[in-house]
Amino acid sequence: MPTVLSLPDIPGWKSVEFDPIRPRDTDRMEGRRTEAQIFGTSWWAASYSAPFLSEIDFGKMDAFMMTAGDSGEVFRAYDPFRPRPIAWTLANGDVPLSGDRAGGGAFDGTATITARTATTLTISGLPANFQFRAGDYVEVVKSETVISLHRIVADVQADILGIVTLAIRYALDLQTFTLPLTANFEKPSCLMQVDPASYRGPKAWSARNPSFSAQEVFFS
Repeated sequence: MPTVLSLPDIPGWKSVEFDPIRPRDTDRMEGRRTEAQIFGTSWWAASYSAPFLSEIDFGKMDAFMMTAGDSGEVFRAYDPFRPRPIAWTLANGDVPLSGDRAGGGAFDGTATITARTATTLTISGLPANFQFRAGDYVEVVKSETVISLHRIVADVQADILGIVTLAIRYALDLQTFTLPLTANFEKPSCLMQVDPASYRGPKAWSARNPSFSAQEVFFS
């Protein structure tokens, strides 16, 4: 099993790109005819750029760069600009998910997936009327290293029993992700490794803004 690391707790990432890559070929022919072929499994790619860092935070980044892929390690990569459902953040500020589940018990950002198709997830164990917006993320968890990150593509609200059906992209691998499954909404992540030679760490009095890129890796 690979070592799973956390993204460094850098305050206020300067910029982030976090998007899926969908393999696709497009052929253009005469007469305005276009054919496209989708193949393979989509994956996430990201680039992170830090703000001007203190010496201590810069050391965290230097250490992270050397332990996030060189020996097979992976890290939990998430979108720092959307670390939890946006409706929660707008109502409560930048604090972790909490509250009470509709059926009782404390809500910690996880819930139970009771049914799934390639493009939908039915989930229970949420707070009553919990709100999701297009662009939120959901992490589907089979085990610590078998996880799948998806973007929610339509606004939807859980009912008073804390049950909701989410529309997601891209498709969930149904052969790998069989029930039981857990949904995670607190810093929903996928597993990534830093791209070789992508780390940039200038150290100057006027420039201490390290950056790197990374891509998703899969385990089964």
